[in-house]
Amino acid sequence: MRTEYCGQLNASHVGQEVTLCGWVNRRRDLGGLIFIDMRDRDGVVQVFFDPDRQDAFTLASELRNEFCIQLTGVVRARPESQVNKEMSTGEVEVFATALTIINRSEPLPLDANQTNTEEARLKYRYLDLRRPEMATRLKTRARITSFVRRFMDGHDFLDIETPMLTKATPEGARDYLVPSRVHKGKFYALPQSPQLFKQLLMMSGFDRYYQIVKCFRDEDLRADRQPEFTQIDVETSFMTAPQVREVMEKLVRELWQEILSVDLGDFPIMTFAEAMRRFGSDKPDLRNPLELVDVADLLKTIDFKVFSGPANDAKGRVAVIRVPGGAQLSRKQIDEYGKFIEIYGAKGLAYIKVNEKEKGLEGISSPVAKFLNETLLAALLERAAAEDGDILFFGADSAKVVTDALGALRLKLGRDLGLTDLASWKPLWVIDFPMFEDDGEGGLAAMHHPFTSPRDMTPEALESNPVSAIANAYDMVLNGYEVGGGSVRIHSSVMQQTVFRILGINEQEQREKFGFLLDALKYGTPPHAGLAFGLDRLVMLLTGTENIRDVIAFPKTTAAACLMTEAPSYANPASLAELSIAVVAKAKPAQDAE
Repeated sequence: MRTEYCGQLNASHVGQEVTLCGWVNRRRDLGGLIFIDMRDRDGVVQVFFDPDRQDAFTLASELRNEFCIQLTGVVRARPESQVNKEMSTGEVEVFATALTIINRSEPLPLDANQTNTEEARLKYRYLDLRRPEMATRLKTRARITSFVRRFMDGHDFLDIETPMLTKATPEGARDYLVPSRVHKGKFYALPQSPQLFKQLLMMSGFDRYYQIVKCFRDEDLRADRQPEFTQIDVETSFMTAPQVREVMEKLVRELWQEILSVDLGDFPIMTFAEAMRRFGSDKPDLRNPLELVDVADLLKTIDFKVFSGPANDAKGRVAVIRVPGGAQLSRKQIDEYGKFIEIYGAKGLAYIKVNEKEKGLEGISSPVAKFLNETLLAALLERAAAEDGDILFFGADSAKVVTDALGALRLKLGRDLGLTDLASWKPLWVIDFPMFEDDGEGGLAAMHHPFTSPRDMTPEALESNPVSAIANAYDMVLNGYEVGGGSVRIHSSVMQQTVFRILGINEQEQREKFGFLLDALKYGTPPHAGLAFGLDRLVMLLTGTENIRDVIAFPKTTAAACLMTEAPSYANPASLAELSIAVVAKAKPAQDAE
């Protein structure tokens, strides 16, 4: 039905007859001439209708925005004074000789010239996707997936599919369950990731696997999370962690070069402990120059328990952030930052404004000045590398509260004060995560997942002191986002059972949930390691949006609902009966007697 795309026309087409298909983006009736901007997925081109072509001109008078049309015409060069440098097709226009209205459009529920609510955009997603901005994002996504496939194929990885209907296994979030009609009372689970299957593929001898795959997690959502999301899933055999990181870093570097013509350079490597100490985050945004500096050793004897208490507590922390030029902040602004960190459990925000460093105590403004002496102040200013005009913000509490609160404050200060270099790209690898973390109930949980191998530990040493174990795991971080994460996997059945025991999974539960894996580990399992990228998050970064829903064709809301199809919906009672499922209303709490 078409010979060219609207957005591909240029000066090389001048004089050619073309047939275009698309939508009316805008219409202008100038009396003697009718102009439209015609749009398809590749862009917009100007078309004009002349009364000399009476049939086409008469029909064009009926056109309105979003009419779906086909037209034939001759490409002409625009006069020099009318060239539109804002359009890729701005050097040309099409003189229409024939027009067909394929389908008319009612007035749209979305306004192309105003900001629509996200609810409206999601309800009428098929119309929202017509916007050039949205079309460009999805086209970029297609380029990204195409590039990834070419790269992986070129590095001898095999694209192998894994099941969507599988067995529920603990991987850190709730599973989406699918009832079985054949096996009454039993359920499949949608995979949170292909983790166990890709490990089994390594045991099967396919030493380089990848898959661009849907994953499902029933968890609370944020702007960069969805209940169904897409991973670039990778697994290798006979490769060390540094070797896996080398290949995956090469993929991302070449991807950024392909899409943005940006050289990310070599990725620095930072341990988890260093990232948390310096930046208060295991995914630090290195575009922000602010850092956390520990000062507990300087404050152990200060006559101010808010500082001295945590300073003398093995589980406490006292740290400071130096904000260049921050002495100009008003008391109101400082109070607002104090309220902000309360979200993270902090009880207050002490500060020192450095007005004139050389004057010592007389050169500062601070609510804690009365607890300081000249020697202590000098030591604090030196440790923080403070200069005139700076402000120091203090955090003093448990190590977790201080790290979380100051880590979040660091990011907010960077944004609010323009300190974060938004035009730059700052990647890094974070390695050496703790193997386990407190599960909040007196036990331990796997920080990564229960199939991650510890670094340089025997099963016996691990079981005797699990909290000291370091995981052979790694995350790729870019501009404060974790874009990929992976680890060396456990390839010993003894080690895997040891980890399960540490996590409180008894032998019976191990057999019920992971019997197939434990059996497979007995038959010559090779050493293996892998990584998974969040494709949606990569596309989000590469297209310059901060909302993951902008790069998914038909996303869910933060309540895991589709406003367009109105999913989830109630099931047909007959279907539920066939599955032996009954929906039981939750009992209302009894009302207190008056």
